[in-house]
Amino acid sequence: MTESSNTIRAIIIGASGGIGRAVCKQLAEEGGEAFLVGRSADTLKEVSAQYGWGFAVADGTDWDQLDHVVSSAEGLLGGINAAINLAGSVLLKPMHLTSRADWDKTIGANLTSAAGLIRTCVPRMFAGGGSVVLMSSAAASIGLSNHEAIAASKAGIEGMVRSAAMTYAAKKIRVNAVAPGLVQTPLTERIWSNPKSAEASLTMHPIGRFGVPEDIARAVLWLASPNQSWVTGQTLGVDGGLGTLKGMGQPARP
Repeated sequence: MTESSNTIRAIIIGASGGIGRAVCKQLAEEGGEAFLVGRSADTLKEVSAQYGWGFAVADGTDWDQLDHVVSSAEGLLGGINAAINLAGSVLLKPMHLTSRADWDKTIGANLTSAAGLIRTCVPRMFAGGGSVVLMSSAAASIGLSNHEAIAASKAGIEGMVRSAAMTYAAKKIRVNAVAPGLVQTPLTERIWSNPKSAEASLTMHPIGRFGVPEDIARAVLWLASPNQSWVTGQTLGVDGGLGTLKGMGQPARP
């Protein structure tokens, strides 16, 4: 299989989350196929049943588990040409209140899982090329209060994207990331469902609304598509202007 084929055959970590479900829906509509990976068997079964795709319960931070799961997925899909990591966590604490356990969990969920996906999937694309899409955040490039652990892990992803893109360019393997603003998913519900925090956050998004999963899914699959064969080493901001434009208000102070 070469990247000249426009059909996406993907491994998706975090496939049953808010953004994951949107990615799966759009991918199915475009005629693609995926193998779903996540931590919850119940939610994975639900998504799997919708599209008839295979799935496996695995911890993205456990690289041995990933090796086993991706090996099985490769056989079911007849090869892979895309690897998408949507796993992540949200920790809103200043550094002086962040425990070592908080730190390790955030770095693991965001950065270690992304590194594991590259390590496991990229060699399986050596023959035909492919695409890796990771999740960063607007918090990686601007100063947001109480985002120290998130910002560190996501900035690590952006650095890894650039380095891995260079490492694997000769193999026609592209590595990119999407950097969202605040997207309305179950993971972030405690922020956007609270009137005070929602108002403070909304003023920081110049476009005047929060993101929805479909906003991010479109960007993820655009980067994953073999049609974008000249796009690599990039972090694509899909954030309502949060990462680059001055918002209408000021962020809430801790």
